[in-house]
Amino acid sequence: MEQHNIFGERGALAELQRRAREAAEHAYAPYSGFRVGASLLLANGAVVTGTNVENSSYGLTICAERSAMVRAVSEYGPGVRVLGIAVANLSNAASPPCGACRQVLSEFTTSDAWISFPGSEEEVVLPFAELFPFQFDLTRSK
Repeated sequence: MEQHNIFGERGALAELQRRAREAAEHAYAPYSGFRVGASLLLANGAVVTGTNVENSSYGLTICAERSAMVRAVSEYGPGVRVLGIAVANLSNAASPPCGACRQVLSEFTTSDAWISFPGSEEEVVLPFAELFPFQFDLTRSK
């Protein structure tokens, strides 16, 4: 699998991570205190960010990754494609995207998209396909 330049160039990856951390500053997390931000590099070169927004009914909470993805589709349309994803949190805790976020992101990631997120000891950077190898895909059933 070929690596996109955004993750091959450490400065570009650092910028995506910086933008994700900046987005985490805007999180609405009064219940858990776990503030997360995500940034997406789109195929058109734009970077879109999102943050988690909690609700007292936890099931209505939206994660930063889905927040960013919804914003990207809202701003650029349903044909948007994601080349790179960075996730950050202000707790410095390991935080790979949850299963729901992985599925939503998989709808829009390119086959060689990369993702960066805090691991238990250091930042994890890997192809999105390794993080989520078995996405649910109705287009394959036709």
